[in-house]
Amino acid sequence: MSGRDHDSAVDITEAVTRRSYGKLVAILAARTGDVAGAEDALSDAFTSALVDWPRSGLPQNPEAWLLSAARRKQIDTGRHSKVSTAATDHLQLMADELQSMANDRQPISDERLALMFACAHPAIEPGIRAPLILQTILGFNAQTIGSAFLVAPATMGARLSRAKNKIRAAGIPLRVPDRADLPERLADVLGAIYGAYAYGWSDPAGIDGSVRNLAEEAIWLGRLITKVLPREPEALGLLALMLYSQSRLNARRDRQGEFIPLAEQKVTEWNKTMIVEAEGLLLSASTLGAFGRYQLEAAIQSAHIAGRRGGATDWPAIERFYDALCAITDSPVTSINRAIAIAETRGASEGLAAMPVPLAGDRLNEYQPYWAARAELLIRLCDFDAAKEAYGRAIGLEADPSVRRFLQTKKANLERRADSHSRRSFSLRAFDRIE
Repeated sequence: MSGRDHDSAVDITEAVTRRSYGKLVAILAARTGDVAGAEDALSDAFTSALVDWPRSGLPQNPEAWLLSAARRKQIDTGRHSKVSTAATDHLQLMADELQSMANDRQPISDERLALMFACAHPAIEPGIRAPLILQTILGFNAQTIGSAFLVAPATMGARLSRAKNKIRAAGIPLRVPDRADLPERLADVLGAIYGAYAYGWSDPAGIDGSVRNLAEEAIWLGRLITKVLPREPEALGLLALMLYSQSRLNARRDRQGEFIPLAEQKVTEWNKTMIVEAEGLLLSASTLGAFGRYQLEAAIQSAHIAGRRGGATDWPAIERFYDALCAITDSPVTSINRAIAIAETRGASEGLAAMPVPLAGDRLNEYQPYWAARAELLIRLCDFDAAKEAYGRAIGLEADPSVRRFLQTKKANLERRADSHSRRSFSLRAFDRIE
């Protein structure tokens, strides 16, 4: 195999393993209830695939190959157990493996929804349910999840480990619960799906292989939830929110891959089919008698899209939506967006006053959009030095090269404007002194 063929095989292997991760963890953990053990077994299977597939070629059914390799690892681990229940699990794993060998060309069943609802079980600490779903279903590491939830990676890692131990020790069944128990777990499941979408949305150009297609995967999960619970307004609202955002995917970058902000995007490049579907979902949700976070966020997206298409954004309505959203969630991100809306309705000074103020050591200090938004408001108030400093913080925190270049251009334009403003001010002061 040539070097190029080997690299291509490695890329394919990595893509398959990423796509199959949550699906296979769910299957492997369903029998034993040991999520951490399932992840370890699957990790070993992935390592074997990265060695075997580039050399021997992609198997006819990659998922079945990975599942068999992981089950063999589980069986090997089970041989060393002296606990009777583990021994029973071991025998069942062997039976499962024999059955899969006889049906290795059959599609693998998808148990992700069952695992998601298990991770949202009332016995699991509320604050860790959504992060646990993100790790088990999508393979996010503690550092990535900690960053998304503004929690230190070490702290997040410890919490995730405790939650997995809890699932096994408490014997929490990995299955979709009875319909009566679904709604109480729904918020955490929706939160995890939204977290996955937001992370995938942050890499629209597909630069980072670890999150490639993650937005599409989240939308798939959102559709699955609405099929199971078609009259849950927040499930409909979340799917609408994701579709509104996804409709603008092709307009977010130019042909050279450079970032284009919403205000400068070409409306003709938005996906009208997704927008129409989102509008229908949001309308259906509004008839079900409950109004929650995702419906509010979807309504904000709808207002932005209507504003761009109609020529005038209804900022007062957006501010009211954010007021309601802040009453529901204690999110600094929501507070930042509310402050931007206030700046549009009541002026930059009031918008800046409404901005959250991070304390020393606050993770908000490491949130790039906070500094970029702050810079924009400071510019409107002609506080150019503070704005340049805020842009500098935003640039230093941005990982996407395209967005970083966009921010650098904004900062350079600001510096030119500040220089021009300084020269005009000097000229006027000199004229005043002469007079």
